[in-house]
Parts: sequence; C-alpha cells; structure tokens
Amino acid sequence: MSERFAFGKNWASFLGTLDESRILEAERSLDEMVGRDRIRGATFVDVGSGSGLFSLAAMRLGARRVHSFDYDRDSVACTAELRRRYFPEAAHWTVEQGSALDPEYLGRLGAWDVVYSWGVLHHTGEMWRAIDLVTALVGPSGRFFIAIYNDQGPWSRYWTAVKRFYNRGSLPRWIVQALFMSYWALRGVAVDLLRGRWPGRRYQEYKAARGMSVWHDWNDWLGGYPFEVASPEAIFDFFQARQFTLTKLKTRGGTLGCNEFVFVRDAPPSEAL
Repeated sequence: MSERFAFGKNWASFLGTLDESRILEAERSLDEMVGRDRIRGATFVDVGSGSGLFSLAAMRLGARRVHSFDYDRDSVACTAELRRRYFPEAAHWTVEQGSALDPEYLGRLGAWDVVYSWGVLHHTGEMWRAIDLVTALVGPSGRFFIAIYNDQGPWSRYWTAVKRFYNRGSLPRWIVQALFMSYWALRGVAVDLLRGRWPGRRYQEYKAARGMSVWHDWNDWLGGYPFEVASPEAIFDFFQARQFTLTKLKTRGGTLGCNEFVFVRDAPPSEAL
C-alpha cells in the first residue's frame, strides 16, 4: 500500500466549496506576495497546481500565459476543471501531468517570469533536489514564490510519524482524523469562549487564509506525506548560493504551517549595468 497521501482527492472535495470570495482571497494572496503589476502580462508556472485555484487567480490577475502541472493526476483533473469552468477558450492556460523531479520535463518548459510552488516540494520525497530543479524555471530577474513547511525539530519528526500512520489505511486515517480534528475544534471553541467570541466565526473567516478551507487544510496537514521541512535560514542559504535575492518573507515562528518566500533571480552583471 502506498504511503503517499491522496492530495488530488482532497482537492476534488475542496472544489465543492469554491466560490467567488475564495478566488478573491487567492488573488489577494498573490498580490500581497508578488504584486498584481508583476503578474499582469507575465508568464506564470504553477508547480504542483493542486486544486488549480492559484492558476485561476493568476489568470484573473492578467497573466499573459499560465502553465499548471502536478504529479497527482486527480490534482491535474481539478485544475483542468477550473480551466473548463472559468476560461474554457483560453489557449494561454495549459494544464498537464508532470513531476518536479523530472529534469527532462522541466527542461521542456523553459523560463518563466513567475514560478509559484506553495506547499508542494516538501511532499515530493526529495525536497532539496526538487527545489534545485525547479529553480531552473525562473527566468532572468524572474520571481520564485515558494512555501515550505517550517522545521520544528522534534515536533516535525513527531508529525512525520503521524502522517505515515494516517496513510496506512482507512482505520488509521479515521483514528487520526477523529483524534486531532476533534481536539483542534474543541480547543478553538474553548479559546473563543474565553475571549468572548462566537465559536463558529473562526471557521467562517478561515477562507481569508488564501481562500482555503479549514477541513481540507486540516486533512492535508494530517495526511500530507511524504513530508519534509526546512528552517527559514536553510532556505535562504540555499537560494543565496544560487544567485537569488529574498524580496518577501512570511514566517510561522515555532508553529505549524509553511514559511513563505519570494526570491528574485539576480540579473547577470551585463544586465545589471
């Protein structure tokens, strides 16, 4: 039995919740980190497109060309469904199956103005190799928006074990979901009551986090395996050694979740003059 999480099936369920407000939040996220002026008229590649939400957001922000690919065929189908719904006639949005670990496939894609890979490359099983290969997609002075799970030391090893157990079958999955989701939900209710807030408000507002869904994000977190992590310093050093400059950073401190980075490829000396 494969220990890889069924990411695409989770995204297919997420599409049932997708509405205009979630799409607008995805657009806001891209605008905040990359800038809509840098996306409008630019080429945009979505590495590990998942639901396809951020490919759709890039299209709506005016990208000149969008290419979406994912290793998971169900995720490819989700992205293709969003293209069918919102841009059925758009020849400049292409969707296909491909791997971030396949240098021949990546080599055929060429260089892009914006490379987007949010919460993807740490699920390949070879995170650092995947990041290294994907940097080749970034064109001269192009931007790489990447999000990678935060390194929490012993807690990261604990969560690796939880995720591996989750993917061993239906019963382990049910046990993990029942245990952790119940705990998180009850903890949220308790915190809200202590603060005088209506307990359901946090879940209504969750879509403000990049247009996502709390249920699907929890499920993705619990089951997301393979699973690797990196500290902000490790990511920074990795990109600096490859002539990239950090332009935007959002860290998670010691908490769960992804640190977000936007790097720009340094221009060659001849172009910088």
